Amino acid sequence: MLQQHPDHCEPKKYDPTFKGPIYNRGCTDIVCCILFIICILGYVAVGILAWSQGDPRKVIYPTDSRGQFCGQAGTPLETKPLLFYFNIMKCASPMVLLEFQCPTTQMCVEKCPDKFMTLLKAYTNKEDFKYYKNFCKEGLEGLTVTQILSSGLCPAMLTPSKPFTRRCFPALGQKKGGEITVGNNSKFDDGEGNIRDAKDLVAGVKNATVVIEARQVAMKIFEDYTQSWYWILIGLVIAMLISLLFIVLLRFLAGIMVWVMIVMVILVIGYGIFHCSMEYVSLKSEAGSNVTLKDLGFQTDFSVYLHIRQTWLAFIIILAIVEVVIILLLIFLRNRILIAIALIKEASRAIGYVMSALFYPLFTFALLSIVIAYWAVTAVFLSTSNQPIYKVFNETACDHSRKICEPANFSTSSMKAECPDSKCLFAFYGGETVYHKYLIGLQFYNVFLFFWCANFVTALGQMTLAGAFASYYWALVKPDDMPAFPIFSSLGRSLRYHTGSLAFGSLILSIIQIIRVLLEYIDHKLQGTQNKCTKFLLCCLKCCFWCLEKFIKFINRNAYIMVAIYGKNFCTSAKDAFFLLMRNMIRVAVLDKVTDFLLFLGKLLIVGLVGIFAFFFFSGRVKAFENTAPNLHYYWVPILTVVVGSYLIAHGFFSVYAMCVDTLFLCFCEDLERNDGSLARPYYMSASLHDILSENKAVEETEEPTQSSPHQPDDQHVQLKQ
Repeated sequence: MLQQHPDHCEPKKYDPTFKGPIYNRGCTDIVCCILFIICILGYVAVGILAWSQGDPRKVIYPTDSRGQFCGQAGTPLETKPLLFYFNIMKCASPMVLLEFQCPTTQMCVEKCPDKFMTLLKAYTNKEDFKYYKNFCKEGLEGLTVTQILSSGLCPAMLTPSKPFTRRCFPALGQKKGGEITVGNNSKFDDGEGNIRDAKDLVAGVKNATVVIEARQVAMKIFEDYTQSWYWILIGLVIAMLISLLFIVLLRFLAGIMVWVMIVMVILVIGYGIFHCSMEYVSLKSEAGSNVTLKDLGFQTDFSVYLHIRQTWLAFIIILAIVEVVIILLLIFLRNRILIAIALIKEASRAIGYVMSALFYPLFTFALLSIVIAYWAVTAVFLSTSNQPIYKVFNETACDHSRKICEPANFSTSSMKAECPDSKCLFAFYGGETVYHKYLIGLQFYNVFLFFWCANFVTALGQMTLAGAFASYYWALVKPDDMPAFPIFSSLGRSLRYHTGSLAFGSLILSIIQIIRVLLEYIDHKLQGTQNKCTKFLLCCLKCCFWCLEKFIKFINRNAYIMVAIYGKNFCTSAKDAFFLLMRNMIRVAVLDKVTDFLLFLGKLLIVGLVGIFAFFFFSGRVKAFENTAPNLHYYWVPILTVVVGSYLIAHGFFSVYAMCVDTLFLCFCEDLERNDGSLARPYYMSASLHDILSENKAVEETEEPTQSSPHQPDDQHVQLKQ
């Protein structure tokens, strides 16, 4: 390959004018910069359009038959937060699952009925009828029972109900013999002179529950967040403090901290195996604990799985495999780990000159939070920007069934005349305007710009850190030859000259990510298909694009380092970085990646410590926290949030070290090719960094002649640098 591509694979020649990151540079990838700015302006326009059309109340409050929101503050229905069904048994119709609407009148009420009652009996008792009116429409004065029922102003009966996800459902129960009851009664009067079994209500409740099942889980999760957000925030702050403390200690005690980190990771995983084993043994005598996960099926309440022995056995096996893999890697890579620890020490020395780099992840996190918040809010407003659509619902055959209607004049319309038992009810949110027709396109644009902006923010952080650490490396006399504020200087250069290059690299990555999202969507839609060829092809595509995404991230990362140093455009920098790494492939494999592994163990340690603390706190396993921990539907919600958040926080802080190591390594490879360590062509690397990477002589002897081990820097040069 060296002979086929001599222009790309030849080492860099000595350049006496090169003194590190180029300061006199020009703008790169201007076309992509202009395109990015235009797309951002379009993104802002989409947000403004969505905010003007959307209404988030549609996903918060239940909606009655008129499309009004139950319990909405500042409206006449503010004191009526619950939705009441006139005849829940009509929800047993199969059309409920297709139309997502129960063909019965629905109205907002202050509280659910708590007693059996029929309109016929309540009408004869003044007190009962006063209570009954709470579940009726207005305009009952002077009407008989027959007129009230024919006009659909009141339900024919009331059954004891309980609120569930802001809706009133019959209070169903079950006796010891398996008999279904409602309000402790197995029979009830349906208000039409018929005595019916309580089991007749089951189908209606079941279908209505299926319709709102997703919202039910989402609302419970939302309620858990409202109850535990304060403790989640405390957990994330603890994770941030531990990460910051670890990074600061790593700066001064790199060697000791790495070994402490390795030992603690092994101990934490070992403790996890011990705890899971104790739980597995304790469930041996518990009834029903031997049920398999396959027989149990999917449960929205994840705590159910913790009462199954097979769950803890799976945890034991997974943790044991992770423990064995880590120990084997530590044994077989012990020599490389010693070199990697020395490389981390050198990175700590570099960070000591650029201490502000430790806090730069907070800036990146703030920008990413803005991007995520803008995307989420825009997505909610776009999804709720439809208009209420009303359709004809009926019990008997009707030519106008499921046709769009207007509730204001439906009682006098021809539809009502031809179908006397029909009702004009709220069906769903939709629309026929141009805006509504292209709503799915706007949602796609929102997702794509989210990926692009998030990748741009990440790329900006990588280039900024790379420029700061490159200025450290290429300073012959440190810190005299370094900028006064390396981070701010690098950030300014990146935004002023290389916004286009950042946009170009992040655009390529975003296109691949959006293709992966589309493949996942297609896979979800084709889950029911039995075509094995299609499944195999889709699986291959998903695997290929996953690998491609990882490769592009690797190329982008090193391309940004080259852009930060030389100020060239993205494609040229990506090409130079790629071939430079190819000329030093063995060093990349055995040193850079081992360092990444050690930093990953650090993230794992922080996540493990915070995750264990969160588990014992939110699950109430520790008596000291029983009265302090909030009461939750799913205690795994805050635990999972804290674990994921802790990993992101730890990744943000450790990414500074990872970027520092990558930058120093790439600069080291450049330094080897440009210079030879003589007084005429001195190395910019420190003597300790040269000693670190020259310990790998046995491996380097197997490389190409162009990668041969460099001469030791002479004593005069070392004294000059010092």
